Amino acid sequence: MLELVIKAVISYLLGSIIGSLVMGRVAGGVDIRSEGSGNAGGTNALRTRGWKFALPVVLIDAGKGVLAVLVIAPLSIPLIPEAAFRPEWIAVACGISAVIGHVWPVWHGFRGGKGMATYLGALGVLAWPALVVGILIWLVVLLLTGYVGLSTIVAAVAVAAYCLLITGFSPLFVFGLVMAGFIVFTHRSNLQRLRDGTEHRFEKVMIFRRLLGN
Repeated sequence: MLELVIKAVISYLLGSIIGSLVMGRVAGGVDIRSEGSGNAGGTNALRTRGWKFALPVVLIDAGKGVLAVLVIAPLSIPLIPEAAFRPEWIAVACGISAVIGHVWPVWHGFRGGKGMATYLGALGVLAWPALVVGILIWLVVLLLTGYVGLSTIVAAVAVAAYCLLITGFSPLFVFGLVMAGFIVFTHRSNLQRLRDGTEHRFEKVMIFRRLLGN
């Protein structure tokens, strides 16, 4: 149990390193939480600072999920008894902890992003086919609707369903289910704006609508 707790805490601390705030310091003290939507994630970075700023932000945030599952989870800790958990469960716990750290970062006043990039990084290590499914569904929904938040929510729920279909009740499905619920929670403001009709929409990516002339 001690091994699981230590690795989860390390993963949380790693997740608390926010890509946009790291890049903001490199750019001379920019804090995108004071710009645009006020979120520290990749979408707000893209809207407020452009792709040259947003790309390394997403890579850093996704990299945290990769490192948590690929490096921290299997790490051997001297003098600490091995956990009475299967390695898959430890990997899942580390992935979830990294996402939690991204959303509520201890290094940055517990004001982070919405967790999607870090979640995708962890998912890519745990099950890359599920990642491919999630990305494809995200793209389809985005191209149909133009809503990034809605696309993200639908993709996360679809990944959980895919994991259940392929693996049954497994550590991977639990990861997908917990993350789907978490993504819905962190995107609750997007859902509220959708209900109010005020959600930002990327009209330019709605190629199906343009092809149909609507």
